[in-house]
Amino acid sequence: MALLVALIVLPVVFAGWLWFHIDSAVHRIDAFPDYPGRPEATAGANWLVVGSDSREGLDPETAEGLHVGDADGQRTDTILVAHLPDNSTTPTLISIPRDSRVPVPGQGRTMINEAFAVGGPKLLAQTVEQATGLRIDHYAEIGFGGFSGLVDAVGGVEMCLEQEMHDVKTGQTLQAGCQTLNGPDALTFVRMRYSDATPRSDLDRVANQRKFIGALASEASSISTLINPFRAYALADEGAGALTMLDSDGPGDLLSLAWAMRGISSGGVVTTTVPVTDSTAHQWDKEKALRLFEAMETDTPLPQDLIVN
Repeated sequence: MALLVALIVLPVVFAGWLWFHIDSAVHRIDAFPDYPGRPEATAGANWLVVGSDSREGLDPETAEGLHVGDADGQRTDTILVAHLPDNSTTPTLISIPRDSRVPVPGQGRTMINEAFAVGGPKLLAQTVEQATGLRIDHYAEIGFGGFSGLVDAVGGVEMCLEQEMHDVKTGQTLQAGCQTLNGPDALTFVRMRYSDATPRSDLDRVANQRKFIGALASEASSISTLINPFRAYALADEGAGALTMLDSDGPGDLLSLAWAMRGISSGGVVTTTVPVTDSTAHQWDKEKALRLFEAMETDTPLPQDLIVN
């Protein structure tokens, strides 16, 4: 009887402790400020998900192992908006190319990447809100080292590459075929755009980023991860230490996002890129972008002609 009670109670205690550990370990930032004309909250919830190229906390040896160079400051390697609907509409994950030229408050019309470099999460969120008309409810940010550690915490992520990927700028190569990518290789995969395997440059890169996020979310939510206390702890510990979120967000919000994103690999999440006019991804197609954001705002399915990968 005592053994049965222990088998029931111990997992509950472990889960409760893990929940508290995540909540206390996540890095926090102040809530986004109000400003005149800020979009009103509408149906569903919108996440701004940012992959930062900040090298903060990386010693030279680690940075060399990750092949990320030594650039100062921080920019956005990845800008995503995830929409979790209130109804039965499929969740949506859209990429915003970092070279998109949009109005950035105080900076004029420039690359959206500039908003984060100049004003951090607050200015980036305001820029995204004003460019899309969507109110951002939640925020998640992860840097190079945190991303690599998160991948290693789940034991790597399996990806199937249709062809060899060789980055002529960094010299890094990923072989064709199905393979388990460790942290550094995963970082190479999601950053690569100077390769014959990525002829559309950043448009191919953001498509690969969405694929990888789906595979990572699936691995993190797999039974083999959840029932293994050592792997579950490593995942929670690494993820919490690597993430930056709003003061108002907690583990429950993060879990909702992760649980929704696991559907990318199985088609349970609609993924696309903000419609652009050409492969430089500098200019948005205004008519198509407006229809994309209106569908997200009203929790209605995205028109098929707006779904590209």
